[in-house]
Amino acid sequence: MANEGGSKNLEGILKWSLAHSDGTRPSREISEEDKRWFMEAMQAQTVDVVKRMKEITLVMKTPENVLEEQGVTSAEIEDLLDELQEHVESIDMANDLHTIGGLSPLLEYLKNSSAGIRAKAAEVITTIVQNNPKSQQLVMEANGLEPLLSNLTSDPDVTARTKALGAISSLIRHNKPGVAAFRLANGYGALRDALSSDNVRFQRKALSLVEYLLQENSSDCSVITELGFPRTMMHLVSSEDIDVREAALRGLLELSKDEQSRTSSSSVASTDNEKLKQVLEERVKAISAMTKDELGAVMDESHLIDSLWSVCYNEPSYLRKKGLLDLPGDDAPPPDVASSFFQPALRALATDNKSTSEKKKDKKEEPPLLLGLGPPSSRND
Repeated sequence: MANEGGSKNLEGILKWSLAHSDGTRPSREISEEDKRWFMEAMQAQTVDVVKRMKEITLVMKTPENVLEEQGVTSAEIEDLLDELQEHVESIDMANDLHTIGGLSPLLEYLKNSSAGIRAKAAEVITTIVQNNPKSQQLVMEANGLEPLLSNLTSDPDVTARTKALGAISSLIRHNKPGVAAFRLANGYGALRDALSSDNVRFQRKALSLVEYLLQENSSDCSVITELGFPRTMMHLVSSEDIDVREAALRGLLELSKDEQSRTSSSSVASTDNEKLKQVLEERVKAISAMTKDELGAVMDESHLIDSLWSVCYNEPSYLRKKGLLDLPGDDAPPPDVASSFFQPALRALATDNKSTSEKKKDKKEEPPLLLGLGPPSSRND
């Protein structure tokens, strides 16, 4: 019913605006009644975001058992969190959430008995801290990393774990204090466990964060290796999901390059050389049997395999030797589409120029007409 009323109000505003600004009639004085109606209609469509966020905060502060007694369901709380997430997409509103007292109860929702509420709370936190240094600092100061790590490592619901990982990733990116706190809290151990999950989305998020951390802190490569990440990544190279395979290959390549830069060998190749070679050979065999269309879909993966093989074994991969790193026709020039439009016109222009030139050659040159006085008269005076 609320939507019906809002729709009628908007319809009325539109008609009113057209009637007063279509240029078909001279401007006139707007009556006080018209002004009052217009302002009331506009106010009906305007939401006071801060006021609404305060109302949602009040609900979040209400004890769980009290809400249950009032008949408020988990689904309704999730709907409120959905609305809150829309509001905090604005950086200003995200930062204001702390000011109005909404950040702390939101973090408390990470411990709610409902898995859906825990997951949704983490999703809202992701929106708040993403590319927002001020909110990142506020969440860190409110000790928000701790419940997120707790959910990442021990939440029985994989969706809640995945959402917690997404929030952690947004919280510590481009945030040195956040990365340091993540390390101290054994965050890498939690990522290793996430990679062992059977959930593809969970694996993708974990690999993405590992890749970011290795690129930002190459010194962490040794920690990653000691924790057994290479073997887990080798297993993921055989995943059915192409994004997981590519991310695992990028991680192995990063580790191998780092080890090669510090020593004369690759850490992956030296610690589990045969296992890695076997995994790569299996992927090479599968890729070699693909059609041209299928090869196009795995081209990035093929290049990653070739790069990793080159770093680990100091020789080109079988894919390179067989020319499978470039699709047939990749080096061919693009089709000449323009010539079909311009060539006839150019040909005609060239013919006209040639005809004009020949006519000029065939035309007999005549002496120029001289203007001036004629020869002197021979008549006697």
